Amino acid sequence: MKRWLILSCCWPALASAAITVEDGAGLQVTLREPARRIVSLVPHATEMLFAAGAGDKVVATVEYSNHPEAARKLPRVGSFTGISLEAVLRQKPDLVVAWSDGGSQRELQRLRRLGVPVFISHPLQPNDVPLEITRLGELAGTASQAREAATRYRERLAALGERYRKRPPVKVFYQVSAAPIFTVSGKSFIDSLIRLCGGVNVFAQLNLPAPQVSAAAVVAARPQVIVAGDAAALAMWRRWEAMPAVAGNALFVLADDAISVPGPRLTDGAARLCTVLDTGRKRLGLTPN
Repeated sequence: MKRWLILSCCWPALASAAITVEDGAGLQVTLREPARRIVSLVPHATEMLFAAGAGDKVVATVEYSNHPEAARKLPRVGSFTGISLEAVLRQKPDLVVAWSDGGSQRELQRLRRLGVPVFISHPLQPNDVPLEITRLGELAGTASQAREAATRYRERLAALGERYRKRPPVKVFYQVSAAPIFTVSGKSFIDSLIRLCGGVNVFAQLNLPAPQVSAAAVVAARPQVIVAGDAAALAMWRRWEAMPAVAGNALFVLADDAISVPGPRLTDGAARLCTVLDTGRKRLGLTPN
């Protein structure tokens, strides 16, 4: 009887210890206690977990999870194209962090049926990153560290916007690949960073986040600055000498993946992009407002 009274007395407190957050897909994820063994199935989520103070709880991840350095040493259970369900289960995870656009949807459904909680990470815009860092910190029991990391991220992004947003606008073509030519539209988080830096994305109006475009369309858009991931991609534009970016020698390589991975290093990528666009302004003779 006494035991029942004790349990019944404490039951509300025990029940309230459960942790519930909303993931990037708008689904509720509930853990009875903070996660101790986390498997990350996407590189940007691995970076978020480490930023949230939960790096020591990450027991496995996927290919290209190279940041921070400690992530390189973790076992791999798959890649962008798919995962090994058996390899994931061998890690005995109490939380799996996955990506909504990956090739492992069938395996994720099987994990859920087996009772493994799955958090879908889906940061579409730069401001989604600190939100997800905070929620992952709650699930991992590192909420305080996660909030601090989120605050630092927001403050740095705000400072960049304050510094560069009112600079003279410059028309930007951001080249993702050369053959075929892919770029970013206004639905991409990279477009948000271009605007943050005072740039105008010449293909912002297209429907897909990463649309394919023709060389003729790029030339017709008359970008003043072209940014690409490697020098070879930029070389193809030099024959169009009348294009403002070529005439003004405003062709730039931005090879660091910090700008292409929607994680905590996105502020580093944004800072480099802002510097590139400012250099372009100077070469084009645009004076600050």
